[in-house]
Amino acid sequence: MNNRRIRTALVGCGKVADFHALAYAGLENSEFVACCDSDIERARSFAEKYNIKAYDNTSKMIRDSKVEMLSICTPHPLHASIAVEAANEKCNVLVEKPLAVSLDDCNKIIQAGEQNQVKIGMIAQRRFYRPCMRIKQAIEDGKIGTPIIGTVNVYGWRSKEYYESDPWRGTWKGEGGGVMATQATHQIDLLLWYMGEIEEVYGIWKNYNHPYIEVEDTALAIVKFKNGAVGNLVMSNSQNPALFGNVRVHGSNGASLGVQTDGGSMFIAGMSEITEAPYNDIWTVQGEADNLEQMRKEDTEEFFRVDSMYHYHRVQIAEFIDSILQDRQPLVTAHDGMKAVELMIAVYQSTETGLPVKFPLKA
Repeated sequence: MNNRRIRTALVGCGKVADFHALAYAGLENSEFVACCDSDIERARSFAEKYNIKAYDNTSKMIRDSKVEMLSICTPHPLHASIAVEAANEKCNVLVEKPLAVSLDDCNKIIQAGEQNQVKIGMIAQRRFYRPCMRIKQAIEDGKIGTPIIGTVNVYGWRSKEYYESDPWRGTWKGEGGGVMATQATHQIDLLLWYMGEIEEVYGIWKNYNHPYIEVEDTALAIVKFKNGAVGNLVMSNSQNPALFGNVRVHGSNGASLGVQTDGGSMFIAGMSEITEAPYNDIWTVQGEADNLEQMRKEDTEEFFRVDSMYHYHRVQIAEFIDSILQDRQPLVTAHDGMKAVELMIAVYQSTETGLPVKFPLKA
């Protein structure tokens, strides 16, 4: 066992920062040393809470506090510049989703990581949910043959108060996208984790009942995968009250797998709590279909045995620290983050042209 402690920090002291800070402060292999925010008073207030140092300059923080890994918890369009700056200081970086909001920015992040030989990952904590990992293992074990159909259904709600909670929300400049960038990123990531590389996307986005925001509240996509599989994504923040978010995979042998990742009033970091545990809502693998009820019971008990709002951030952050100590790739890489952004951009481009978009996209 490697007992070395990684010196950790974060940039952006907003609502999601506490999820990272609690992990950094509590993990044995982490020495939480600093935070940074463009508003130095907010940084100082946050630093006082965790007994760490406050900065308003990322490079100065990394150098002065000898930071080896940092989380980026800023609004989406700021991710790339901070990630590149940190990588150039030879610091490993974990970025809150989405990785960025343009392919140019994604490429800059990836290139900075490669050139400086540091690890860059993206937060996708739902991959670490037990029902989600069970699906991945079942696919790898060949229990459904090969995946042939994958679906995402996200029927959520975001109120006017939500968009007014931060001035950057709901704008192209401040958020870089709508439901695809902020809410459905998790389900998009899971679908691509299960299904593989994309060949072509046809999509369309709309804003149906949020006239006070610039970005989409609804988006649909039809996907062709390189392995011959197909996919369908319906992602919306226009259902009041919110309904659910799920991902399902259907295999060549007729078996189907599914996970409801979110149910009921969907979780908003720093604003609400998780009310329903994730569970496998479909499982028709031969010889295992009768286990569904017991799986849900055990998974629900495990989910609420921990502080589920924070726990899965902690699990992913621990895995990322471990990847540094073991010098291996983390489970969720910057390349993985870019795939979700590429699908989002493809939907925007397809809406503009009315035509399918071939992959890979041009930056």
